[in-house]
Amino acid sequence: MSLSVAIVPVTAFAQNCSILMCNATKAAAIVDPGGDIERILQQADAMGARVEKILLTHAHIDHAGGTAELARRLSLPIEGPHEGDLFWIQGLPQQSAMFGFPQAEIFTPDRWLNDGDKVQVGGVELDVIHCPGHTPGHVVFYSAADQLAIVGDVIFQGSIGRTDFPKGNHAELVSSIRDKLFPLGDDITFIPGHGPESTFGHERRTNPFVSDHRG
Repeated sequence: MSLSVAIVPVTAFAQNCSILMCNATKAAAIVDPGGDIERILQQADAMGARVEKILLTHAHIDHAGGTAELARRLSLPIEGPHEGDLFWIQGLPQQSAMFGFPQAEIFTPDRWLNDGDKVQVGGVELDVIHCPGHTPGHVVFYSAADQLAIVGDVIFQGSIGRTDFPKGNHAELVSSIRDKLFPLGDDITFIPGHGPESTFGHERRTNPFVSDHRG
């Protein structure tokens, strides 16, 4: 494995914040720092990681709520999500109030991401896959070398992302999963935004929302 990965559940929504560390260089990215910054940084320290950037799959509060504070504290650039989620970033203060979260700050990503882009974590290159549906600007980070995808709230073990939020789209979400993620291969392990890891093959066979055998 070229990457070491630690999952740190954060916020009352038990969101899977991921720390991705390049084993060769110890450079690391924090994916979806929704909150509980101290817990995330303690884990990074325990890994011996040198945190260099923040990566965002999408801009819902439980994934992006701690972004501005973390970026400011460590002077980190923010990469992602796709610009389709700008309205979610601008709405972070309202999201905070709605869900009883600590007040989240609006931020501007240093780099918006598009389908086919690449992001670097030390010596490891991740592919960016735009997977709209849960939110219009949702992206997935994929390491072909490690057979690993960080999928945010696109797909879960046995379920898929909600599409009843503003600008959610169920048909678009199903298409993102079946046409963009499943073709990466059955053996690809994915870390979802909530709950346990799974593989695309397992979900293709058994997930009632997107499996080959769905009704």
